[in-house]
Amino acid sequence: MRMRNKGSAVVEMALMTPWLVFLFVGILDAGFYSYAAICTENAARAAALQTAVNTASETNDVACSAALQELNGLPNMVGVTTCATTAGGVTSADPVAAWVVPLSCTSSPECADCVGNAACSVTAPPPPQSAQAWVTYQSAQMIPIPGILRSRLTLTRSAEVRLVQQ
Repeated sequence: MRMRNKGSAVVEMALMTPWLVFLFVGILDAGFYSYAAICTENAARAAALQTAVNTASETNDVACSAALQELNGLPNMVGVTTCATTAGGVTSADPVAAWVVPLSCTSSPECADCVGNAACSVTAPPPPQSAQAWVTYQSAQMIPIPGILRSRLTLTRSAEVRLVQQ
């Protein structure tokens, strides 16, 4: 009876190996995409903070440089020095887009803290009160999992910060 069970471990290992490899690749991809999402959120926050210094610094160049500093640890960001100006301009060669939208009481969308603000009740158009920075990032190519994860993931995050008037 013992002779019949000798090859069962090899057969079981041969049947389970593809599933274990698939599980390992899925965990690796999910971890990388989660890290990319966190970095993109941090880049949007940094871009909004850099542009909130005053209204003169509300430029896409300031947002781009802040986003690039935050995203420099990602593998496909080596040598990237410019940003696309719209989310549609993101490619594998130019994986980041960063732009700023000045928000006030009369803009659409309206700034988050405009409700009940005394500056909004004046008849002249009020100055921008907050800056909303948008960052879009296209991840590096990983191992695609059919039906679950594509080979590249495009993430867009935004952050809004009150302007510091000087």
